[in-house]
Amino acid sequence: MAKLKVTLTGSLIGRPETQRKTVVSLGLGKMNSSSVLPDNPAIRGQIFKVKHLVKVEEVAE
Repeated sequence: MAKLKVTLTGSLIGRPETQRKTVVSLGLGKMNSSSVLPDNPAIRGQIFKVKHLVKVEEVAE
């Protein structure tokens, strides 16, 4: 199964609370922090919700 590297590139200042909680649930805190997550529909849905704030790369296992 593939994995996704998600990096926070946009600021959370002024963003709705739902977007802030989604970013935290992806394991991201500060700007430019990264997290490697499994590629599944739940994670893809979270990424889609904050796609304007994150950069996504596919990582080989």
